[in-house]
This record gives sequence, C-alpha cells and structure tokens, in this order.
Amino acid sequence: MRINKLFPGLLLFVCASTGPALAQQKAFEWQKGNYESVRLDPANYHTGKNYEAVGGTIHVDVEAQQPVTIFMTGTGEWSRAVQNPELLASIHQVCLREHVVKTTYTCDLPLEPMTLIVRDDRDNPEGKAFAGLGVVLKTEAALANVNPIVDNTVRAVGDGLASILGRNTQNASPRHFVAPNDVNIQYFRWICIQNCFPPQFQWIQQAREKYELTSFLKVYGGYSPDRDGEVVSIKIKAPMPMLVAMLPSSVANQLHAKPEMLEPALERNSCQQRGVQQQTFQCTFNGSDGPQSLIIVPEDTGKIKHKKVEVEFFASKCIANCALPEPPPNATANNPNP
Repeated sequence: MRINKLFPGLLLFVCASTGPALAQQKAFEWQKGNYESVRLDPANYHTGKNYEAVGGTIHVDVEAQQPVTIFMTGTGEWSRAVQNPELLASIHQVCLREHVVKTTYTCDLPLEPMTLIVRDDRDNPEGKAFAGLGVVLKTEAALANVNPIVDNTVRAVGDGLASILGRNTQNASPRHFVAPNDVNIQYFRWICIQNCFPPQFQWIQQAREKYELTSFLKVYGGYSPDRDGEVVSIKIKAPMPMLVAMLPSSVANQLHAKPEMLEPALERNSCQQRGVQQQTFQCTFNGSDGPQSLIIVPEDTGKIKHKKVEVEFFASKCIANCALPEPPPNATANNPNP
C-alpha cells in the first residue's frame, strides 16, 4: 500500500470523467496496406491513393519496368488539371522523385487533401502534352484496418477522371498499349502493433457527504480493489483536526464495539492522515488487500466544534479493456488527480 500527499487546495473540483494516465505506450510500425498493379503507356499518368487533410508521413514502395516520376499534388488541383490539360505544366508537385524504377517513396504531407501521382517518363510518340491515364490491372485491399471511406473516395475520384477522359481507366478492360510499362505500387500503413487497446480508467465515487461533526466514528465501507495498483483519492475538510484512514473492513466494522482496536490497527497501516483539517491524499491498494473502509474521527473527541465536515472518496476503476496487461505498480505515482 502506498500513499501520496497532495498540496491542500489543489483538488478544487472532483469529477469522475478523468482517469489516471496510462503507463503502457502504444507501439507502431509500417505494415503492408493496399496494392496496385498499373500499366502505363509513354507519358501516361496514374492517379494513386488520396490522402485526407491530416498531414503525417506516407510510405509507398514503387517498382516499374521503365523509369517513372512520382509526386504528390492537391486533390482538387489534380482534378482541375485533368479537365484542363494545359494546367499540367504548372501543377504543384510535392515530394518530387524523378526517373525511378524501384524506390521506397516517402513524403511528409501538408494539411490538405493530397493525391499520389505516378507518370511514365517516356515521351509520348504522338507528341501530346497529356497522353491520358494508365489502366489498373490489379488491386488488392489490405485485410485489416482498411478505411472504407478513404478507399471509396479513391475509387470515386478515379471513376470521375476516367469519365472525363473517355477511358475505362479504373477497370481492367482490354486496351491496346503502344509500349506498356507495368508498375507495382505497394502502399504501407502506420499502425499500432502493441498495447493498441490499453485499459481505460475512470474515477468512481465511493462516498461524498457533508455532515455535522460529532465525536462519533464515521465508517464508509463497500470498497474493494479490483486490481493491483488501484488508486483511491480522499479529500477532507473539517473545523478541527481529524484522523482519516483506510483500514481493512474486517477491522473497521469492529471499531464501534471495540475502540481499543484503532491504535494497533493504525500502527500497521500506512494509508492515514493524522491531525488534518483540510487535506487531499491518495493511497494505492492491491487486489489481495481485500475490502477496505474509510474511517474519520476527531483527534480530540472532548472538544467538538459543531460545524460541518466535508468528505469525498473516489476510486480509480477500470471501465474498458480490463483484461489486458495492467500498468506496472510504480506507474500510479504520477496519476492525475480525480
């Protein structure tokens, strides 16, 4: 059992909506996502994946039979350029990589919707500035963590561009290629691989009362720790020095009939505050500690001030993902207050 003292007055308002900080950190890594096999003619473009306006870094493996250029551009800007090919020469190109046949393409995205573009580097034999879009021969969606909204958006944009160009670009329909260049595009996802669903905690009220001070010993029972390292928070405000302690319920339930048991019990107990009038403190319990009770009594029962005592008692309880590994025992020392 461990106790943490908090500076008096620090806990001005107690609510059960804020839980303790979680000690275990999530671990992430790049894992394979969607895959595309694309066929391009000279100067063809391929409209790759759309990325939402969330920033971050992307990771894409590209392998081509002939050199290609890869870049990111604004989704809206690309759509306008496809409708007006004369705008292609001035299109904004982010993270430009030219003349590659095999590369791991990365880019730190700006906070705007962006689209991955792959262009065949070969000159169009017909001499046109824009020789159209390639054809997606094969598409494989990742088996897990696929965002259907993003995927549907990509397909919708691709279908729209195909309609504009009068081509069936998003289907693997037969098409005559002058000089085909097959390009394989492997997208990667930055996903959680460890501690992805850590336990979620919430402060649950065990007792809250304002009562007229008497010499009578107050006992608040009904609390049992569910796990090792469970934290309780106790706040007391009284008109005179008080004893506040957490004791095993088996002992606390006998104190009215056997008050002589109090001092020996306190000698074996660390979760207590003596002679306090206004104090907030926390204690930590383990599941093996069993049922506990909060006791409050004036230090001097012969000089009672008939004023109000305020007591608040909360426990940090797991409310979600409770079957997963718990934080290490020393993690509770830095828990935020309820």
